[in-house]
This record gives sequence, C-alpha cells and structure tokens, in this order.
Amino acid sequence: MNSRLAIVALAAFVAALSVRAEEAPAKPEKPKLAHGQMLKYGEKIVFSPCRDRSYIEFQDASGDGSVLRGLDEVGLSQGKKLYVELLGILDGNLLKAERINLAKTEGHCQLPGGRSEIWRAGGNEPGWVLAFGDEVVQVKRLGQADLVFPAAPLTLAPGAASYGVAKDGHRLELRFEQQACRDTMADMITGWTASVTVDGQVLKGCAWQR
Repeated sequence: MNSRLAIVALAAFVAALSVRAEEAPAKPEKPKLAHGQMLKYGEKIVFSPCRDRSYIEFQDASGDGSVLRGLDEVGLSQGKKLYVELLGILDGNLLKAERINLAKTEGHCQLPGGRSEIWRAGGNEPGWVLAFGDEVVQVKRLGQADLVFPAAPLTLAPGAASYGVAKDGHRLELRFEQQACRDTMADMITGWTASVTVDGQVLKGCAWQR
C-alpha cells in the first residue's frame, strides 16, 4: 500500500513540474543582424534576406519610428531598392527591426567582416577609412601613408565604444557613438557616428558593425 502511495505521489510531483515548465515564460529572443534587400510596394515594405529568394514583411520595432525614418532618408519611400543591415528579431514571416546598422541605396549583399573587420568607419573631406579587427586596426587617409595599429577590445559604455593606442611614434584615438549617421556622398545611413583622431588630425564620419 505504501509503495502504491509513493508511486502516486511521484506521478503527481512530475505532473506538477510539467505544468510549471509550461507556465514558465520563454526567454526573450536576442536581436540579431539581418542582411538583405528592402523595397516598398505601395504601403507594404518587404525584406529579402541575402542569398534567399523569399520575402518577409517588415515592422519598425524601434519604439520611436527611427528605423523607418532612417530608411526613408536613403530613398525607401521613393521606391529605391536598398541594401540593409538591421538589428532585429525574426518572428515567423515578420522582421521586427529595432535599429539600423547600415542602409545603402542600390547596395549589394556584404559578407560579415569576420575577425579581420569587426567594425568599419569612414568619412569624407578628407576621405578616410578605418577597419577595426581582432588583431589590428588599419587606417587609410587620402594622400597619406596607411597606418596599422595593434587592436584590443574596445572600451564599452552605454551607447558608445572607444579605443586608444600608440605605435612607432603614431597615436590613434577613436570613439563610436550609437546615433544615426548620414553619409550623403555614399547615399547611406549607419547606426553609429565616428570620431577618429590620428596624430592630432580629427576625422569625422560614420561607423557600423561588420
């Protein structure tokens, strides 16, 4: 009799655990970068992932409409085809975009930068490009010799990332801030501004994650 009661009690305990597991809320999905092409048809906006011929719908999940405003700045509402990199969550047949990493008119799909290029930044007047990787930081400036510095993890703060290093008599300081940056010459918008100082020369531009 005691053994039967024990079995019944164990079954009830297991059933209670199962109910609790079902009732436990699922962990929120972490936003990821979605790479693809975007176009507006009438009132509908569609997104096509890179290397995929399927189409899914788009939703601005920023909370303040900033994603859609940024996309419109580079021609979405004018019917232009965009290459976009959006930080968001895929929910069935819907991409819920929270932030823009990069949006460019008539751009082509780009592979992630990998270890050699975690971040990229650039600007105009004068023209410059910076590639920040796991091991080195490369800086190219119009009319000047290229520079290569050793890399280390960026110093992170809410909405910002910074780094400083010196090598062979040269000094590099950089700061990325999380706010929309428009490059009119490249007809693109990114999610970060960039301020880079090389040997006292201050370079301003846009940055994005790779």
